[in-house]
This record gives sequence, structure tokens and C-alpha cells, in this order.
Amino acid sequence: MENTAIALLLGLLEGATEFLPISSTGHLIVAQAWLARTSEADKTFAIAIQLGAILAVCWHYRGKIAAVLTGLLRRDAPAVRLVVNLFVAFLPAAVVGLLAGKAIKAHLFSPAVVATTLALGGVAILLVERLRPTPRIACVEEMTWIDALKVGCAQCLALIPGTSRSGATILGGLLFGLSRTAATEFSFFLAIPTMFAATLYTLAKDWHALTVTNLHEIAVGFVAAFVAGLVAVRWLLAYISRHSFALFAWYRIALAAVVWWVLVR
Repeated sequence: MENTAIALLLGLLEGATEFLPISSTGHLIVAQAWLARTSEADKTFAIAIQLGAILAVCWHYRGKIAAVLTGLLRRDAPAVRLVVNLFVAFLPAAVVGLLAGKAIKAHLFSPAVVATTLALGGVAILLVERLRPTPRIACVEEMTWIDALKVGCAQCLALIPGTSRSGATILGGLLFGLSRTAATEFSFFLAIPTMFAATLYTLAKDWHALTVTNLHEIAVGFVAAFVAGLVAVRWLLAYISRHSFALFAWYRIALAAVVWWVLVR
């Protein structure tokens, strides 16, 4: 029962933080360190439950995804452009992840790194909100492959725990001229291939570390991440239509201070 409760808690945490610019990986690393769950199986669990959060985005955008797939069959230009842009944006992090993923997991998955990147990311959000250019792209359909490549390069920063994949891609999008809505939606769409690839690769590579008990925990965490992820996606889209990202910046800085005080010093 204790393991199930922890799996439920971590699943809710993953889903609630995956699509907000506050780093789900960072939150899970800190939570697992606090709960003394830092084995290889625990790290694999944290990656596996991301599938629940991915499916939450797929469910929210199921109508648009179906329209894009139908458009591909018809060779409609907007659908083809969006898929090409997602592929272009996916490549930089995929290449860097394959080359450096093992070293990152071995040396950077620690509360100290998370606290540092949380704080730096918070400062970055405040700077971007102040310095970002006037948006020139109102929706994802207006993006070129060059815009997508720039966002994809920004996503590489998210390989460092605590940075936040959604934070890196959304802030990158804002700096490169995307509107809040376009940057956020493209970040969500880009999460689908990126997180599917990273999760399935990790599971295929580290499956041996899991037991039957771990599979039960993954199932619980998966469902919790799906529910929490769906709520978080819908809330964020409504929130950014009326507010800036400054709230997340101050949250990151405050959390960094707490993590450093409790788990690092």
C-alpha cells in the first residue's frame, strides 16, 4: 500500500508539472531523493510514467491530431508543414540525447543540479518576459522550418534536469517571435514525439531493472499522470490567455531555495 501511494503521488506530480515551465524531471528527482527512492528501477519508473502525461496531450488535441493525419493523407500544405516542423524541431534534442544521455543521467540527476537550474530558469523567464520581441507568429501553422529548428535547439537545454522541456521550448518560442499561444501549443505538440521517443528508448534499455512490483507502480503512476496532465494542459492554456509566465519564475526561484536548504546544504 505504501508503494502504491508513493506511485500515485509521483504520478500526480509528473502529470501536474510536465507541461508547466517548472520541470517535471526536477520535481521527480527532488521527490524521489526526499522519499529515498533513487535506485535504477526508480529512475526508470520516473521516465515510464511520462507516457501517461503524453497521452493526456494527445487526448486534449485529439481533434487537431486527427485533422493533421487526415491532411497528410490529402497532402494538405498546413498539415505537411506542421509535421515537417515537428520533425525538424525533434532532431536536435534527439541527437544530443543519444550522444550525451548516459552521461547526463549519471552526473546531473541530483538535487544540487536541479536547484541551480530551477533558479536560473526562473531568472530566464523574468528576462524573456521583459525582453521578448513583438510576436510575428500568431499560430503554429505560420511557423517555418527555421522557426521550428530554433525551438528544437532550445529544447536541448531541457536535457539538463531542472531546466524544463516545456519551459525551454516556450521561452525559446517567445524569444524567436512566437505568440504565447503559438509557443505553448508548439511545445505541447513537440512533446509528443520527443517524450514518446525518450520514454520508449529508456524502457527498452532499462527494462531489466524492473520487477512485477515496479510494473504495478508504473500502472498506478501512468493513470495518475494522465489525469493530472490533462488538467494541467487545460489550465495552462486558459492561464496564459490572460497572464504572463512570471508566476512560474517566482515559483521556480522559491522552490530552488527550498531544495537547496533541505536537500543540498
